[in-house]
Amino acid sequence: MNIGVPRALIVSMAILFSVYHVLLGLYSLPTPDNAAPVVFSLGLYAAATAVSLLPWGGMRMPVWMAAFNVAVVVVVTLLVTNELDPQREGGNGFATWYIAALGTLMTITSIRRRHSFAWAGIIFLTVHSVVWAGPGALASLGVIGSISWVAVSHILSSGMAKATKDALRFALAEREATDWQAAQEAHVFERQFRLGQTSSSALPMLRRIQESHGELTDEERLECLHLEGAIRDEIRGRRLLSDAVREEVMIARRRGTVVTLLDEGGLDDLSETELDRVHEQVADAIRSTQADTLIVRTAAETTDVAVTVVGLRTTAPETGVVTHDDDEVDLFLEIKTTR
Repeated sequence: MNIGVPRALIVSMAILFSVYHVLLGLYSLPTPDNAAPVVFSLGLYAAATAVSLLPWGGMRMPVWMAAFNVAVVVVVTLLVTNELDPQREGGNGFATWYIAALGTLMTITSIRRRHSFAWAGIIFLTVHSVVWAGPGALASLGVIGSISWVAVSHILSSGMAKATKDALRFALAEREATDWQAAQEAHVFERQFRLGQTSSSALPMLRRIQESHGELTDEERLECLHLEGAIRDEIRGRRLLSDAVREEVMIARRRGTVVTLLDEGGLDDLSETELDRVHEQVADAIRSTQADTLIVRTAAETTDVAVTVVGLRTTAPETGVVTHDDDEVDLFLEIKTTR
């Protein structure tokens, strides 16, 4: 996320300032006692600036690069001032180009969020200028301007970093709110759909209960139990249900089969085509068995099995006492998925 001034514009301005300082240094070569150290300093400054403007390490400058820039401040300052006379009549003119140049380098370092290194370089430059030319020379040499540029860059860089973090935090909060709203809308749709299914299946019987003032036949009472199971299916069966599955489950219950549907989320990631195939196989499995108990359950998402259908048949032992230990497996079906 980019906030504030485009990076290309900042880099372009830094390049222009740096080239300007190099040109001033070249123009002032006749002033120093020996031009060689100054030429070396110009090259060193140009190299440090070029490296600092490259996008290495992202927005935050690597530590080695920031330390190199501080070392350049020390080396260039000592090399250039060693060839100048602070008491020169009329001053040194543009030969003190290094003050503004190194201030620019430290400003770049500060903009790239290495504020401590930038201030270390400026402090050295300030102290050395006071020792070399006296406190009164801070303004004439341009040291105060360099300090001001680093201070401004520190404030702007810190403000932009905070704005970036705030923007990212707000964007994350917005995404979470959008996801929450979508989930709530999905829940509302799901509830409305289940209520609609329940209403369509239970409404005729509710009208019958109203018309008969609760006086139902044994068959009608049994049908109420089947409808109760269908309503329970809408809550626990969820994506296991389709019109065909509902119909086969009701037929199985009317013939005396105990049917349990459990959807624990194993079908949530299936496509509509894949889900239709699973529904068709579940309906066929319920239709094909005469088991006394049917358990239809979704499998874990980590497996390639979508649904497990188990049918149990109860056999009466010689003692006449029926227990669950006497159940025999009449159907065991694993419906695979292609996910």
